Amino acid sequence: MSHVVSICHTPAGVERRPADHYARVVVSEAVLVEGHGIEGDAKGGSDKRQLNVMTAETMAQLRAEGFLTGPGELGEQLVVAGVDETALTPGTRLALGEMAVIEVTLPRTGCDRFEHIQGKPKLSAKGRLGVLARVVASGVVRTGDAVRLPG
Repeated sequence: MSHVVSICHTPAGVERRPADHYARVVVSEAVLVEGHGIEGDAKGGSDKRQLNVMTAETMAQLRAEGFLTGPGELGEQLVVAGVDETALTPGTRLALGEMAVIEVTLPRTGCDRFEHIQGKPKLSAKGRLGVLARVVASGVVRTGDAVRLPG
């Protein structure tokens, strides 16, 4: 069964750009807010870049290649398992938990900060950093919640 593996965010009061890691705090549940992202997340609000979403399967591949893949270490906010990453194309929607729905907007590409934190060129992870998404229906999401393709 497809499910939520981890949830991270950047709450107010946390240094936004520490030198050696992404500013992410692990939580067991979060409220996804339509048009924003994770409630209380300092990163949220952009129309197409409200959430960074990755699959657990791809993270396992990256871990085997020496990438840092603990919660939030790749800059992700949501990790899901059992979802075919090739199906996560722009416009694809995922229902998370009982009510939340997100929509894939763009592939995630990485940046110079990614290279600095990981100590590897972003090209070494090209096409495997997940997707960016926006929240189209608000709701609470918990680690372990089901992930479904609505339809």
